Amino acid sequence: MPELVVCDNLKAGVTKASRVEPTINATYREMAEHYGGAVLPTRPRKPRDKAKVEVGVQIVERWILARLRHRNFFGLDELASEIERLTGDLNARVMRHLGVSRRELFEKTDRPTLRPLPQARDECAEWRRARVGIDYHVEVDARFYSVPYRLLKEEVDVRVTARTIEVFHQHRRVASHARVGAPHAHVTVADHMPSHHRQFRDWTHERVLKEAASIGDKPARSGQNHRRTKLMTGRKTGSTSLGLRPLAPATDVERREPAVRHGVPLSGRACKARSRQPLRPIAYAGLVAVALPGSIINPV
Repeated sequence: MPELVVCDNLKAGVTKASRVEPTINATYREMAEHYGGAVLPTRPRKPRDKAKVEVGVQIVERWILARLRHRNFFGLDELASEIERLTGDLNARVMRHLGVSRRELFEKTDRPTLRPLPQARDECAEWRRARVGIDYHVEVDARFYSVPYRLLKEEVDVRVTARTIEVFHQHRRVASHARVGAPHAHVTVADHMPSHHRQFRDWTHERVLKEAASIGDKPARSGQNHRRTKLMTGRKTGSTSLGLRPLAPATDVERREPAVRHGVPLSGRACKARSRQPLRPIAYAGLVAVALPGSIINPV
């Protein structure tokens, strides 16, 4: 690759054309940097900035395409073979104003200055713009990757490759994850979570069901409404088992079961809408006694 590439203002190479400071496509810029080159776009509406390229296109149209316009080909291999033959003839043709062919000029001038290719191949990356959600995750192809929680609702740049997801904020990398294949999966780093959310990191779906089963059958069925992703990201949930867990040593099973029925219904939508806090006064005040024959209500 040459040290300087002069390209047109096509969208694949230039995101925003400008006479002073054009914006180069990030993927194109990374490829040039990988091979040790730089990209210098031409000025808009200035074809003379790339006059040699324009003349080269004209020569190819005259000496290759024009000679093939009346021929029929029955396969790409046949067409490619004929184009290769005509290109060799064109490069071997002596140019009148220089007295040498293009092949001789390349061998004498360009080949000695060529540099070896890098040992590692260029990894093509796609750059995207994304906004951090309220759960400090960014969405990439229906998968969610965490970023530091201080970047809530901020716009970030996401670099997507076949194996990694990198997140940049103000040209500084703030997160890096291995790409996952499962749709709707959440990848969360503990350091990205606020301190009051980290306590829920170990609360897997299996642990929620186990805690709910230790309280009673009703909380166990209610625990089925949980999703592990909500516990991992600290979102509000309507977990009956989490709400009654602090009450487990203080109340017996007969009181905890009616507390669940009285305080939180099993509907998933209702569980999300209602708080766990009312369960504490319900259980401690003895209001659940209405469901127990012969019980006496003793408000605290």
